[in-house]
Amino acid sequence: MLLLFDIDGTLLRTQGVGVAAMAEALRELHDGREFSFEGVEIAGRLDTLIWRDVMSRHGLEASAELHDRFRCAYARHLERRLAESPGVARLMPGVPALLRALRADSRRHLGLVTGNYGETGRLKIRASGLDPDQFTINAFADDGPDRRSLPGVALRRFRETHGRDASASTTVVIGDTPHDVDCARASGCLAVAVATGDFDRGELEEHRPDLVLDDLADTAAFLRWLESARA
Repeated sequence: MLLLFDIDGTLLRTQGVGVAAMAEALRELHDGREFSFEGVEIAGRLDTLIWRDVMSRHGLEASAELHDRFRCAYARHLERRLAESPGVARLMPGVPALLRALRADSRRHLGLVTGNYGETGRLKIRASGLDPDQFTINAFADDGPDRRSLPGVALRRFRETHGRDASASTTVVIGDTPHDVDCARASGCLAVAVATGDFDRGELEEHRPDLVLDDLADTAAFLRWLESARA
């Protein structure tokens, strides 16, 4: 069984440090110009698309060369900000215990489906106290044009890594936004929505995930649901 976790709002929160690092990177690359993220949807979206929207909002060209420079600068500023503020990356309730329980069963494989770039996602995970290497099957912001494409990337990487297919019908996407539910549905995966991000339980239920949780604190209940879903 493949379990694909979102990062921000699901595994952890960084108290706005990510957006602040993005803004700092943009200022560095554009001669100190101030950038606003007002009106730009962030929760559940790919960093590539967030950057493109911000550039468009400020009337700037979104070239591949500029994107590469932004990505490098963003990672550098994020790493510094996380180092300067120990504890700013806070794990969501129940996450360490759940991950330990999932790793204890060799039938389960942990991965990430996230809007973060690979390097910045790993920085956030490491800053929270988790080992990013426990997530072995991953799809990041630059692995597809939109969120819907990412579970398919993870399924392909599972096959390349293990020499066999993971069934989409028993692959679980765990996230905190409607985008997470939508990408699971579009790929034929199961969707678990967790109300630890910007959307409350009622808002998530409107998108009809397979399971809605207030948080990930009840490990036993989550494992019981997994067994029923696998069956």
